[in-house]
Amino acid sequence: MRLLLVEDDRMIGEAVLDLLRAEGFAVDWVRDGLMADTALESHSYDLVLLDLGLPQRDGIEVLRALRARKLRTPVLIATARDAIVQRVEGLNAGADDYIVKPYDLDELLARIRALLRRSAGRAEPVYEYQNVSINPGTKEVLIGERSVILSAREWAVLELLLARPGMILSRTQLEEKLFSWKNEINSNAVEVYIHGLRKKLGARLIRNVRGVGYLVPKQ
Repeated sequence: MRLLLVEDDRMIGEAVLDLLRAEGFAVDWVRDGLMADTALESHSYDLVLLDLGLPQRDGIEVLRALRARKLRTPVLIATARDAIVQRVEGLNAGADDYIVKPYDLDELLARIRALLRRSAGRAEPVYEYQNVSINPGTKEVLIGERSVILSAREWAVLELLLARPGMILSRTQLEEKLFSWKNEINSNAVEVYIHGLRKKLGARLIRNVRGVGYLVPKQ
């Protein structure tokens, strides 16, 4: 899944960027409000981690502009410990949750996963489909009771498809979710990941809709 990190503090930004990429997320990082606006107008994100005290344009303005475009992208705002007014203002402007600086990185990941589950219309932390189950918190994949090892990108493709059974995702949409700005994309990358998943999880799990894309059928 692809996230937008909006954070002007270099130390915080680098730490969060490393954490999220280690968890398998594709992450774009911008350091001011104008760049955040440009990114949000140009790309589709699964979640935005938004600092409020930004140069160029305040985070609240970025949030209001996002919601004015009727985008439902989950937004997790980051605020200072004593900025209660900012927290309230952010939630009222359309944020989905907030985290207080300095924040614990494990809590950050837990809040991100919770918002992603909610945006996908799910409450349960483990995704189950037929005899396949995946746990985004532990990155564990099971077929029945047998553990399966996936690469980071195979995991990302599987999570995207299992999160919304019945929804077709094109190769372009999958690439948009899997790769950040700085990644070089091979023309057959998605096909390689799909092939790997089919070998490990069974050929019938992921269906190819010719000329359109891929899906996991509804149960």
